[in-house]
Amino acid sequence: MVPTHRARAASGPRRVAVVTGAGGGIGRAVALRLAADGYAVVLAGRRLSRLEETAQQAGDEAAVLPVATDVADPDAVRALFAQVQDSYGRCDLLFNNAGAMPVPAPAHEVSDAAWRQAVDVNLTGAFWCARAAFALMKDQDPQGGRIINNGSVSAHAPRPHSVAYTATKHAVTGLTKALSLDRRPYNIACGQIDIGNAATDLTATIAQGTLQADGTRAPEPTFDVAHVADTVATMAALPLEANIPFLTLTATTMPYLGRG
Repeated sequence: MVPTHRARAASGPRRVAVVTGAGGGIGRAVALRLAADGYAVVLAGRRLSRLEETAQQAGDEAAVLPVATDVADPDAVRALFAQVQDSYGRCDLLFNNAGAMPVPAPAHEVSDAAWRQAVDVNLTGAFWCARAAFALMKDQDPQGGRIINNGSVSAHAPRPHSVAYTATKHAVTGLTKALSLDRRPYNIACGQIDIGNAATDLTATIAQGTLQADGTRAPEPTFDVAHVADTVATMAALPLEANIPFLTLTATTMPYLGRG
C-alpha cells in the first residue's frame, strides 16, 4: 500500500472515486484519468503489486489509495468501503469495472468453475460494490453520488463461445436499470458504458484474429483505451441531475452492427 499521507492528501473538497479492476487495462486508464482530473482515487483489485504500479503512474502529487480487494468476496468489499469511509469520509463515484472473461468455449464445454467465476466477478461482485457504494452515498453529506457500471457490447450481441461472459453482461444491464430506479430518492445517478474492442492486454488476440459468427477467424480493429477513460470522465463530470443511462463505445469499423 502507498504511504498513508497519500490517502489523506484528498481531505477537503476533492471528489472521491473508487475504481475496481484498477491494476491494468480499462481500470488503470480510468483511474489515472480521474486522478489527473483531481479525484482522490481508491484503486481496488486482487493484486496489490499491480495497484501500486497504477499508483506510481499517477505520480507523487496524486491522491491515490491502493486496496487489495477480491470483489467476489462480500467481506472484502465491505472492508474496501470501510477503508473509503475511514480515509475520505465519502464516495462520489464508483466505476464498477472488475471483470472476468473465461477462456472461449462452446456452452457444453464450459466448466463449473469458469461459469461461477464469471458470475461471481462480473455480476455478483458488481452488485456487492454497488450495494456498498449506494449505502455510503445515501448517508453521506452532501448526499448522493454516481455509479458507472462497465458493461460490454456483449450486453447486446454475443461473440461465439462466450456464454458465461455474455450472460453476466446482460445481467449487468438489469443491475444498472434496477439501481437507477432505486437511487431516485437519494440523489444517486447510475449509468453503464458498453465497450467494444478497446486495446488492452485482454483484447490483444482480437487484433490478431478472433472467431466470427460464421465460423471464420478474422482480425478486428481496436481503439486506444484512453478514449474509454475520456468517456467515463465525461459521464462522471455531469451534475447529478443529469445522467447517461447507457452509452456504447466501439472501434468505428468493429463488426458489431450489421452482418459483418
